[in-house]
Amino acid sequence: MVDLQAKKVLILTPMKKILIVFICVFIFGNLYSQTLLFKDAETNELVADVAVFNQDKTKSTLSNSNGEVNLSIFLSDELISIQHPTYKQVVFKKSELNTYIIHLVKEVFEIEEFVISAYRWEQNKNEIPNKITRLTQKEIKFSNPQTAADLLAKSNEVFVQKSQLGGGSPMIRGFATNTVLLVVDGVRMNNAIFREGNLQNVISLDANAIESSEVVFGPGSVTYGSDALGGVMDFHTLKPKLSTSEDLDFSANALVRYSSANFEKTAHVDFNLGIARWAALTSISFSDFDDLKMGSKNNDEYQRLEYVEQVNGVDSVLGNSDPNVQIQSGYNQINLMQKLRFRPDKDLDIVYSFHYSRLSDVPRYDRLIRYKNGTLDFGDWYYGPQKWMMHSLNAVYSKSNNLFDDLRLTMAYQDYEESRYDRKFRSEELTEAFEKVNAYSLNLDFDKELKRENNLFYGIEGVYNSVNSTAYIKNINTEDKFKTQSRYPDGKNDYTILAAYISYKENFGQNITTIAGVRANYVSMQSTLKDTAFFDFPFSEISVNNSAVNGSLGLVYRPNKNWQFNLNLSSGFHAPNIDDMAKIFDPEPGTIIVPNENLKPEYAYNIDLGIQKEFWDIVNLNITGYYTYLTNAFVRRDYTFNGQDSISYKGELSKVMAIVNADEAVIYGLSTSLNIEFTYNI
Repeated sequence: MVDLQAKKVLILTPMKKILIVFICVFIFGNLYSQTLLFKDAETNELVADVAVFNQDKTKSTLSNSNGEVNLSIFLSDELISIQHPTYKQVVFKKSELNTYIIHLVKEVFEIEEFVISAYRWEQNKNEIPNKITRLTQKEIKFSNPQTAADLLAKSNEVFVQKSQLGGGSPMIRGFATNTVLLVVDGVRMNNAIFREGNLQNVISLDANAIESSEVVFGPGSVTYGSDALGGVMDFHTLKPKLSTSEDLDFSANALVRYSSANFEKTAHVDFNLGIARWAALTSISFSDFDDLKMGSKNNDEYQRLEYVEQVNGVDSVLGNSDPNVQIQSGYNQINLMQKLRFRPDKDLDIVYSFHYSRLSDVPRYDRLIRYKNGTLDFGDWYYGPQKWMMHSLNAVYSKSNNLFDDLRLTMAYQDYEESRYDRKFRSEELTEAFEKVNAYSLNLDFDKELKRENNLFYGIEGVYNSVNSTAYIKNINTEDKFKTQSRYPDGKNDYTILAAYISYKENFGQNITTIAGVRANYVSMQSTLKDTAFFDFPFSEISVNNSAVNGSLGLVYRPNKNWQFNLNLSSGFHAPNIDDMAKIFDPEPGTIIVPNENLKPEYAYNIDLGIQKEFWDIVNLNITGYYTYLTNAFVRRDYTFNGQDSISYKGELSKVMAIVNADEAVIYGLSTSLNIEFTYNI
């Protein structure tokens, strides 16, 4: 007997099918309408941190790093406002939405541009008397620089000198190297061996991981201390972003770039993971640069007609089929950055950062094309791998009390290594010089609002550097090594900075702002010379203790929204570091620099006058004139060593020189910039 089970079959008529499809569309469309996506109308990039709120501000939310915001907390007939500092405000009713993407239109000019570099705290740029140039993340992405040095050069405000492809020495108002200051995430990069010649430390920074950069022109010594004579270059790298909801927030960026002039191959990726209180950000970049090719219109002195290469163990001169190709100029570089952020409550924000940068061997092109007696002078001249590693901890505490409204603690440790290798043409002896710097720093910065719009900024700083310097001569055929004179003293090399500063800003109505500040500094340096087998120095130790007080006084006058006048008086100083006082090296063949234990700090006294005018809301004209009076200026001059004006160095009779204090120097100039915003789409 067979038991048949009846089955019910649902038969869909055409009308029922249409009805189901309509219901599905309605449901999913309603779900879509609960989520908005914000994009920049100009670049089509996602916009984070857009504030969305109702009229009485009882309900509010923020867009996440993917530009998304959920509207489920709002009623369909509520009037909703969309607000962001950079974009025009949008108001709408939820029921009127017919799209889930909103393109935000930028204001022609950002009404209040804020900068951090002037006083270590975010300040309205219109209230600062210094000339400051700011590069935003959008501008950095648009310029697409290969290195951080190129980023500064593309600002059109900083001149960058390059002796080789793997270089980039920024210059501001005639000052360079150890008289301009590099700062990254609030930590000074300048160390005890920043030299008075050109250097390339800035390219250790990853241009693809920089969120913004600010250049302060003129002495910035009240806030930053020694070395900030010509100006300060302040870099802010990407910061981990917390989730604006309880959900995990993930975002990522990637870049691949190829450039034909130096056959650059660059790959970069960064990604952010964030929840309500914790966030992590990782950034990785790798760049490989081949030999640089010059344009056809160039200086014949830089052409590479021939080059040295070892053939069967012997230096041989080979012809270059294309003299515009700078053979032996390429290098590669890797950058890593890892950040962790913890925000337990609204008053405390802690960020730990790890930076690592390593360059390959970097050929010194200007030395490799030098001739002596009709033939190339060097068989080898290159910088060894330049390594920079930094651990830093930045904590901001914002619970107001009688002493401060905001406190920032910045602690950092930097490990820096550099080396040099040079060998004369057809010589078996390769000179190897190694330098290692351990740098420790601590900054405590405070901000206190005494009354509305009037602020007190104050803080303390401590810096300690230790330097280890060694040098060897190696036989390239036998690999035998023996010690030779190091670039810096081979004993103890210590460099210490202790400082305290205070600044006060006061607004007189809406038209006038005054800022005054003072800083007290103590700088000490000790170097000991252990091995005198190579040079019989008349001293065995160099010990210097310097103190300095410098200040600033500024005035900003804004008669109306279209005019602004700036006046700034400031002083700065540069205390001799270990490179200034204790190094032994040859800046060019036939010359040797020897230590000068009598070197004193150099001081700069500066006046700036700036005028800013805005026309028709689309044209911005900025004119700044400056005059700097420099005393005890560091200059190279003829010198004597043990009574002799020439000594033998690396087998060559060399003229003795030293860095000494000149009586005075004057630097003055004028800078003009014109910004025209034709339309927000251009």
